[in-house]
Amino acid sequence: MTHDTRLIGIGELARLSGVPVRTIRFYCDEGVLAARRSTGGHRMFEAGTALERLLLVRRLRAVGMGLAAIVRVANGLCSVGDAVLAERRAVDEELAALKWRQAALIAVEQAPPGERAARLELVAVVPDRGRAKDAVIGFWRQVLDPLPSDAFDAFVAMNVPGLSGDPSPEDLVAFAGLAAAVGDPGLYQAVSRQLWRSDRDRIVHRRALLEGVAEACEAAGVRILANRSPGPGPELDRFVDAHAGARGLRDCAGFRRLLLSGGIDSDERVQRYWRLTGEVMGALTTGAAQQWLHGALARSVSGGHG
Repeated sequence: MTHDTRLIGIGELARLSGVPVRTIRFYCDEGVLAARRSTGGHRMFEAGTALERLLLVRRLRAVGMGLAAIVRVANGLCSVGDAVLAERRAVDEELAALKWRQAALIAVEQAPPGERAARLELVAVVPDRGRAKDAVIGFWRQVLDPLPSDAFDAFVAMNVPGLSGDPSPEDLVAFAGLAAAVGDPGLYQAVSRQLWRSDRDRIVHRRALLEGVAEACEAAGVRILANRSPGPGPELDRFVDAHAGARGLRDCAGFRRLLLSGGIDSDERVQRYWRLTGEVMGALTTGAAQQWLHGALARSVSGGHG
């Protein structure tokens, strides 16, 4: 058929292809199908080429391809494989959005009748996971400014939970809670004080401080998983040393008292934020480790570490 070079009119093309005349006109107007004009002004088509093109269009339409993509394929601007791949990715995004909506609806449906209005208000704050995660990352970008981008990305990877494309209603509610929480200016102040402690303006080496705190939190996590109570030890020493070194100071009893007074680890907003983070991540969080270190620091100060 592709070698059939005879010219045929639009009516015969419609009969041979099974595509209505008005649809063929539409394809011509949209640049999908090329036509010549007869001396009388009628559309004429090269039979083989036109039929092959219409067959391709019908197949692409059958798999849900949009007109814009079909025009690109028909005009040789992209291959069928590339167009199908792009369409599949778009479908994946649509499915993820539908699964998110489904989880949100189930979360509201499963809430006790007296709590449904509040649950609906909560999940409505974050209509999709991309916006929810962006809100949390934006919060930490403010807290950690002006941390270098690579160090910031490392912190986000360890402390900002992701959420699968098929979340459970419980995870979605927890994630929505995080996205809602970061809109509270008070949380920003509280988390900043928990992280930087006292004399923030004296901190010279912020990256070194975060790296040292991360090491201390990792070591504290081992103690937490072993059900060890907070107390003095190498984990706390690393935590204090990181803060002292970042300020150009040394570890001493006076500095530990200053460090203890500089944070607000007992703030309910901070505790709730890290609790929600732990629920979504299903792992020990930096916040839980910092809470343990805070308890260890308190015991160290009361014991007169010198």
